[in-house]
Amino acid sequence: MGKGIIVSSYARMWPREVFASRKGITSKRKTMMAKGLGFLEVPGVYVLYREDKPYYIGRATRLFSRLWAHAKQAQGPYFHFWNFFSAFAVPNRKHRDELEGVLIAAMPTANSAKPKVRREHMPREVRNLLRKMNESHSVQ
Repeated sequence: MGKGIIVSSYARMWPREVFASRKGITSKRKTMMAKGLGFLEVPGVYVLYREDKPYYIGRATRLFSRLWAHAKQAQGPYFHFWNFFSAFAVPNRKHRDELEGVLIAAMPTANSAKPKVRREHMPREVRNLLRKMNESHSVQ
């Protein structure tokens, strides 16, 4: 992977059915389409969609396991509410946290997670200037 690369590979708007088990054409054994997708074996960030609307954003240490759990565990909180997903392979943990925060901030979703933002303190001069501006507006 080249320097500066954050997302090494991705899937965009794939159907939930890639996690469905089906009998193969030439065998009676059940297989799952997502099983052979190596990029889902790595850490990353994912978006679950209800139709074309983002529904939930999350991160995982192994994309396949997390997405499979959302697709197969009927007792899960999001099981009934999504039918497409996007997944982004992001090996670096810091970048994974940042990408999840950016996606949550950019897309309204059902999950109540908030991006992790470090709050910056304003310099005293700026605070004083804002206070003066507010005082002058409240007098008028």
